[in-house]
Amino acid sequence: MKILEEGRGELLGWMDPDEARSWMTENKSRGLEDKRMSMVEAVSRFTRDGDYFALGGFGHIRVSMAAIYEMIRQGRKGMTMAAKTAVHDIDVLIGGGVVSRVDCAYAFGHELRGLSPTGRRAVEGGKVKVVGEISNAGFQWRFKAAAMGLPFMPTRSMLGSDTLRMSSSKVVEDPFTGKPLCLLPACYPDFVFMHVHRCDIYGNAQIDGIIIEDGELARAAKRLILTTEEIVDTEEIRDHPDRTAVPFYLVDAVVEVPYGSHPGNMPGLYYSDEEHMAEWLRLSRTDEGVEEYMDKYVRSVGDFPEYIELVGGAEKMEYLRKLEKLEVPLEAPWARR
Repeated sequence: MKILEEGRGELLGWMDPDEARSWMTENKSRGLEDKRMSMVEAVSRFTRDGDYFALGGFGHIRVSMAAIYEMIRQGRKGMTMAAKTAVHDIDVLIGGGVVSRVDCAYAFGHELRGLSPTGRRAVEGGKVKVVGEISNAGFQWRFKAAAMGLPFMPTRSMLGSDTLRMSSSKVVEDPFTGKPLCLLPACYPDFVFMHVHRCDIYGNAQIDGIIIEDGELARAAKRLILTTEEIVDTEEIRDHPDRTAVPFYLVDAVVEVPYGSHPGNMPGLYYSDEEHMAEWLRLSRTDEGVEEYMDKYVRSVGDFPEYIELVGGAEKMEYLRKLEKLEVPLEAPWARR
């Protein structure tokens, strides 16, 4: 095909699909194995400094914050994040010194809560570099290409835009019509943390509500670590096979961590902790405030259950559960910024 244009973004996460298939065959087990482990072990075994990674979920919803805090505690650094819909997660990761490069679709904003002081300050100050840009759909189609074993996904999205010019995509002449066609390169993240509602010990996982691109992302990940609200019996999964969003053979580890998306939202289970997010947004206006937050909620905390106790414990979590089910009014003190 005739190449008409090439984006200037850095090509990250790409592999020859045959090499990717060989890697998966050699490194991913297809057996029904008990994959339960601690968060400390999962981060230690499956993440490395300098990795290119992605997180499941969307925005503030169903993000594995428990994994993020543990990466900070273990001192991971020099990582590049596939920021497909990154908000609170990437802000905390930058503040914790984990992420130094960003492959960006949407990042550095807390949606209706405002911009991300930490991320914006880091990019403007040269501490963090944006190495590529792409659309939200473009990222999903990159994962889809990887999931399908294809080197790229053809689309007409982004044509003529600055987003395309800052991406790692190529524009070619369509051999059928002669018109421009955008090719999005496949993307295989080194690892993915994905928070789910429930799974069994093997990694068969169910997600309540919309799964966004997590089906494609799970199939594209070289290493997939599930953090889950609860581990259930396999028979419960098999009773509803149509609800299995992630099959066991894609999964490398299972970590049970109730409220693992806090302070984010877990659809049907608990609402976002607006009081805690407001505290982060207030403190993160300065580097000193970021360090204060990290010392209080991350570095001095042994594990995620201890963190949950620190942010309000069972009483706070019960309130967030009721708030998600609209059993209490939104005007409660910690629902206000």
